[in-house]
Amino acid sequence: MEEFTDNLSSLREKVYQYLRKGLNDGRLRQGAFLNLNAISAELGMSRTPLRDALFQLEAEGYVTIFPRRGVMVNRLDMEKIRNIYEISGALESTVIAHSGRKLTDADIAGMEKLNDQMRVAVETQDIDGYYEKNTAFHNIYLNLSQNADLIRTLHTMRERLYDFPRSKAFIKDWELSAIGEHDELIRRLKARDFNGAAEQLRDVHWSFEVQERYARLYYFGQE
Repeated sequence: MEEFTDNLSSLREKVYQYLRKGLNDGRLRQGAFLNLNAISAELGMSRTPLRDALFQLEAEGYVTIFPRRGVMVNRLDMEKIRNIYEISGALESTVIAHSGRKLTDADIAGMEKLNDQMRVAVETQDIDGYYEKNTAFHNIYLNLSQNADLIRTLHTMRERLYDFPRSKAFIKDWELSAIGEHDELIRRLKARDFNGAAEQLRDVHWSFEVQERYARLYYFGQE
């Protein structure tokens, strides 16, 4: 029984990663219904692991399962983006306020180095490098939290914003603005002003009102 359960979990993970890749590269389009028979046939497996993987994707907000109608890939609209920004700002600022004192000088120096590397990535149009360094920058302080549910929530929302599908182009002004916001965050952390750093994250870096014009341009091509 244990071997059967492990095998089923492995199949579910295989299907899950297949679907995530399809979302990432845009092959599974937003607003479209999935062809479950075709997916099962392509992967050569039954509908059970596919069903389980879809339940996980629905819980993470990527798809909606409609009984007797099928499974639709969710659209990322402005309301969803606003919600993600508000939640991310609240959670990240909470980590800084509660755990910022654990940051060492080496941690802050690491953030500074990553931010400099992000500048280089913008100038060289290294999109993947930029996202990699940006993720690592935020992870330095997020990894101080002992709240695994909080970190998992932030990770899922970050991927929802940036990876499904991932844009192949920068909005240079937005990326440089984010790097400047990182500079201010670093300045406050160096001053051990953790409440001020938390406010910077919540009220500027993750403020939908501050970032909305860039978000509209990035996701929808709207000024």
